[in-house]
Amino acid sequence: MRAGTFVIGIDFGTDSVRSVVADARDGEIAGVAVAPYARWAQGLYCDPRANRFRQHPLDYLEALEVSVRSALRQAGGDVASRVRGIAVDTTGSTPVLAGAKGTPLALCAGFEEDPDAMFILWKDHTAVAEAARINHVARTWGGVDYTKFSGGVYSAEWFWAKALHVIEANPTVARAAVTVLEHCDWIPAVLTGTTDLARIKRSRCAAGHKAMWHPEFDGYPSNEFLAKLNPRLPALRATLGAQTFTADTPFGTISPEWAARLGLPDDVVVAVGAFDAHMGAVGGDIRPHQLLKVMGTSTCDMLVVPKTGAPEILVAGICGQVDGSILPGAIGYEAGQSAFGDVFAWFKQLLGWPLRAVLPALPCAGESSREALADAVRRAALADALLEEIIPALERAAAAIPPSRRPVLALDWLNGRRTPDADQRLRGAIAGLDLATDAPRIYRALVEAVAFGSRAIVERFRSQGIRIDGAIGIGGVARKSPLTMQVLADVLDMTVEVRAGEQPVALGAAMFAATAAGLHAAVEDAQRAMAPETEARYRPDPARARLYDALYRDYIQLGSFVERELTQQGYHEEST
Repeated sequence: MRAGTFVIGIDFGTDSVRSVVADARDGEIAGVAVAPYARWAQGLYCDPRANRFRQHPLDYLEALEVSVRSALRQAGGDVASRVRGIAVDTTGSTPVLAGAKGTPLALCAGFEEDPDAMFILWKDHTAVAEAARINHVARTWGGVDYTKFSGGVYSAEWFWAKALHVIEANPTVARAAVTVLEHCDWIPAVLTGTTDLARIKRSRCAAGHKAMWHPEFDGYPSNEFLAKLNPRLPALRATLGAQTFTADTPFGTISPEWAARLGLPDDVVVAVGAFDAHMGAVGGDIRPHQLLKVMGTSTCDMLVVPKTGAPEILVAGICGQVDGSILPGAIGYEAGQSAFGDVFAWFKQLLGWPLRAVLPALPCAGESSREALADAVRRAALADALLEEIIPALERAAAAIPPSRRPVLALDWLNGRRTPDADQRLRGAIAGLDLATDAPRIYRALVEAVAFGSRAIVERFRSQGIRIDGAIGIGGVARKSPLTMQVLADVLDMTVEVRAGEQPVALGAAMFAATAAGLHAAVEDAQRAMAPETEARYRPDPARARLYDALYRDYIQLGSFVERELTQQGYHEEST
């Protein structure tokens, strides 16, 4: 490889897109930039009370251009002229209904402001009822259970449930729709100028984990099955093709338009896309039988198991198992928690409510209007400063509290449960409160709850014959919360490694870009050359591990009680 050969990894997150320019020889980051989604930042097209979260495609395109150009500008020199590959990861399942040329309907006349014509973000839970129908039909229609490689439970967060919800809720959008595209499939099509639906290389990762694609089914679920859900679905299925591609495969070459917009050579190779957690697992240097946790607002838990020739073990209640979804040639397993960092963010906002609602409204007796305005600005700055200190202060105080056999006990289902056994209707809970309970004790209970949720995932894999030897953490929580990582090690009773680097997911995309561009022969070679170092190791304390083993059983009992009560009540949101 020629010295100074660069690739770009582009990571589309929930709030922003980040781009890294990396040296393909050793993974050294030459430039990095983050660009927020302007419309999303304003809260447009979303209704949190209805669990509706939509993103406009223009947010993606505008932020893509800003982030790549900014990262190249930071890299400086002639780096842009030496870029050879691009790979993209996105959240998922984040699909959009699109027209005959793969154009999202929100970019078509008449649909510019229609949320149903936009990308349906991963955490949108408007399709709970449709997911329940998919699960019911899969079990009762008399044919193949198409959920069997998706843990046996289809989620409201996934491709077909979301498409079904939109076409039934919005007839105008349904009539205009020709196909459905995952975000990770659309961006490579845009970058290469691909408008022929038959030439769009669909991601193996996205299709296998979220759209029930599998070679055993000769592709996607049959027309007969889909028609039982809605007669429009078979026509949409016909546009998807039957083949899928791993992310080390070239999607095509960058188009002249996008080469000019990004300031890149016109021979840059664009790789097939994939989901953020899967490319992040590669960027975090995942190894066989090591559970890699992408720890952000939620978690995605990734596991790679080499193929042995023995029959594939079906693991119930996970987010799917797909040949090649993480590393080509190995089975990639996905699980995760619907809320992780979001649990702590919720508690921060809860405690900070007076700073937003009371502090700015305090009377300013005797002040002039100019003085009152200056005082309001000072108060707002004080509120922001105090909010930023809440979690660090709680972390320090909670770390000083020893684990107890009779603690405050919490459930981590504040945004529903992803795995084991997806159910977005479930809710969190806190038990064991008394008049001595303070904020640090509740915070510690929340830390323990997310660790117990992680253990439930590990226990599910192990109970079904899948070996897990250790854990790896990447992402903001892994690097910023030593308490969370130590509790996780104690609860799992295994060593947890934390990878260095601010952008492991985008770096993983860069590894796929280097492979697709032919700079490395295989993804594993790119990993060996470009992977980050381990910056911390958390080893379990045997005494705390024994205590947490007992507390985990209490967590399971509390969860069973809450789930049973909510089920008997028809779930909170359905009974109110």
